[in-house]
Amino acid sequence: MQTLAEGLRLPTNGLDYAILAIYFVVVLGIGFMARASVKTSLDFFLSGRSLPAWVTGLAFVAANLGATEILGMAATGAQYGVAVVHWYWIGAIPAMVFLGLVMMPFYYRSKVRSVPEFLLQRFDKSAHLLSSVLFAFAAILIAGVNLYALSIVVEALLGWPQWVAIVVAGLFVLVYITIGGLSSAIYNEVLQFFVILAALIPLTVLGLKRVGGWDAMSDSLTKQHGGDFMTAWGGTGIGDPNPLGANWLTIILGLGFVLSFGYWTTNFAEVQRALSAKNLSAAKRTPLIAAFPKIFIVFAVMIPGLVAAVIVPKIGTPDSDLTYNDAIPLLMQELLPNGVLGIAVTGLLAAFMAGMAANVSSFNTVFTTDIWQRYVVKDKPDTYYLRFGRLITAIGVLASIGTAFIAASFSNIMSYLQTLFSFFNVPMFVVFIIGMFWKRASMKSGVWGLVAGTAAAMINYFWIYKGGIIDIPSDQGANFVSAIVGFVAGAVVMVVVTLFTAPKPEAELAGLVYGTESPSPDEELEEADKAWYRKPALLGWGAIVLAAACYIPYSF
Repeated sequence: MQTLAEGLRLPTNGLDYAILAIYFVVVLGIGFMARASVKTSLDFFLSGRSLPAWVTGLAFVAANLGATEILGMAATGAQYGVAVVHWYWIGAIPAMVFLGLVMMPFYYRSKVRSVPEFLLQRFDKSAHLLSSVLFAFAAILIAGVNLYALSIVVEALLGWPQWVAIVVAGLFVLVYITIGGLSSAIYNEVLQFFVILAALIPLTVLGLKRVGGWDAMSDSLTKQHGGDFMTAWGGTGIGDPNPLGANWLTIILGLGFVLSFGYWTTNFAEVQRALSAKNLSAAKRTPLIAAFPKIFIVFAVMIPGLVAAVIVPKIGTPDSDLTYNDAIPLLMQELLPNGVLGIAVTGLLAAFMAGMAANVSSFNTVFTTDIWQRYVVKDKPDTYYLRFGRLITAIGVLASIGTAFIAASFSNIMSYLQTLFSFFNVPMFVVFIIGMFWKRASMKSGVWGLVAGTAAAMINYFWIYKGGIIDIPSDQGANFVSAIVGFVAGAVVMVVVTLFTAPKPEAELAGLVYGTESPSPDEELEEADKAWYRKPALLGWGAIVLAAACYIPYSF
């Protein structure tokens, strides 16, 4: 991510800083209140599996709605136009529904504490250890993206030195997670969800008013970029050139299936929120509840990007000092009065902290339970792992600071994140999906599927794409292709290895493979969750239909 333009300094005053200070006090207050509920390691890592669905659902979407999402998707809107809706309506909703209806019963009934632990039960220790290491590494990289993005935005907007922004934000995240564990992170994410909306909605409304409304904005951008810029599917025929560098097939397979399902179904930073729910019904409803705000959040990040492209037609070009990542800060500077500006700055900081906290809290769980407790220091009292979890949280924050500047080479931070997802989440997804639906998949096929999928995605990106062997017009297009390559390679290797190695005994697959599950005891106790409007199937299919309907106005 390139440094924001120096001219974007915001005219903040005492009122804006007072709003920011109040927010930080509330964040720490939530952390200290959550501390009373942390008695065991299960309380620290999974909130004692005690939270209601509405809380975990809002935390689920807030954990994804980090500042990398806000700045990155606004940048994508400014760069690619209305095509940004694909990341939501086809690149999120179907996978979130699949997670809730199909995969959460496997996760929750098996009582696993993390996503990699499920691979231990389905495959073997080698698949478990490799997936744990890969996930822990990816979580630190992604947390570092949030921290780096925070520092350069705060430096540009408020004039704080980067190191001050890094230390302040890192310290607050460290304190409230170390004290209150996952409960603190989740309740703060619920707060952050509303703070983020309070920042984005005024920006969206005032931005549209500035450019004369949707129709006037559409006319202006159509003249600048052509008619396809304001449609979702225009110019995506196979062989047709378009700014996204992708056609309908790579969008559907690369983004809509492989990247999307790989991220939403195996990314423990998200799944962890659902695992903290009070029962299976609440766990299933967690991503389904989150799907509804996810459908509409795209407008609050896409429209500011489009507005910025109208106000500064040359944004992101060599002729402009502004990069695509400047879209949100530019509108904050141009449109917001003091007070509202303070809310917007607070919302932006809340988004950074939500994204970072989600990854740090998932990192400490995986490192403690899947690596340290399983392979390094075994059979210690629960209090030992609780203390170690707090220690590794601090180490995770420090490591995030160290990885933050890796993102500096990407002008669009969403491209960087999608690259990471194609490397780490997609291979894990192919192992999950084959292991979950194919009984014969052998114990050794899991680890080799992970190795092959990760290696193939990296080779395609760094050697074939970056090496210029095949010309792909954009980083995003290359990510879609890398995801498809990684998925196919992982699947093929799993099938081949399975043919030559022993399967897991069928008696050990109960509840781990589709068709072998049986109702869990707590399903019989969910009388309060049987209201028609709480039915997971209704919520899931309702979200799918609504997302598909949203495409209609933007398809042509």
